Amino acid sequence: MAELFNGLTTVNIELTNRCNKDCWMCGRRKVDKEYPEIALNYGDMDFDLVKSIAKQLPDSIVVQFHNNGEPLLYTRFGEAVKLFTKQIKCVNTNAKLILEKADDIIDNLDTLTISVIENDSEADEQYELVKKFLAIKGERKPNMIYRCLGSVDKERWEKLNGILVTRILHNPLGSFKYEKNPTIPEIGICLEILNHMAINRLGKVSICVRFDPKGLGVIGDVNTTPLADIWHSAQRKEWIKYHIEGNRSKIPLCSYCDFWGVPRGL
Repeated sequence: MAELFNGLTTVNIELTNRCNKDCWMCGRRKVDKEYPEIALNYGDMDFDLVKSIAKQLPDSIVVQFHNNGEPLLYTRFGEAVKLFTKQIKCVNTNAKLILEKADDIIDNLDTLTISVIENDSEADEQYELVKKFLAIKGERKPNMIYRCLGSVDKERWEKLNGILVTRILHNPLGSFKYEKNPTIPEIGICLEILNHMAINRLGKVSICVRFDPKGLGVIGDVNTTPLADIWHSAQRKEWIKYHIEGNRSKIPLCSYCDFWGVPRGL
């Protein structure tokens, strides 16, 4: 099956776009308040759709069970993750449910990333939840990553078992107006359009996982079209061609995006 997805390294599956946190820098919250006409339709991915996606994906790629929303809110989270037996399984979470879902996480995921955000009123509570989870997990999977977004107290996170990474902040409405200039790969082509695919909770497939409330990056629907056909679709091929030519401004989503597929730390 791998040859059907030549170049694909990562797929984001949005098990749910619901969230249990109100982050000040969240684009979804800003859209809800200021642009309700394009607000997300909140809910969960149908479990049969999760099963269909699991059957189609190649081995050994990274599957991230999040896009918009908090993945641990998905009622059948543990069952969903277990469907992906031959992939590298990862989740990014705010950690509010990390103890409640500990049995679904431990030995069921390969990596677990904790999003630690600047000026978070719940920062101390989050830290204590993670410490308690680590005590339960011990040496078992998953490997822990602490993703510090913006200016946060990194010193205490460095003391925990796991990997600390830093990220610069951008505009809540999308990957632009970064606090520092994003890194551009020397080939001049966004790496994310070459190796990434994101599937929202309704089955819409996008070229990347950038915040996209208008659906400008959608290239297909897995409910009606096999993922392999979407990956090789004429639309995606045309957009890659624009990137190669240095004309990413011709692509609706990429035209106002400053990200090039290379995350940058502080």
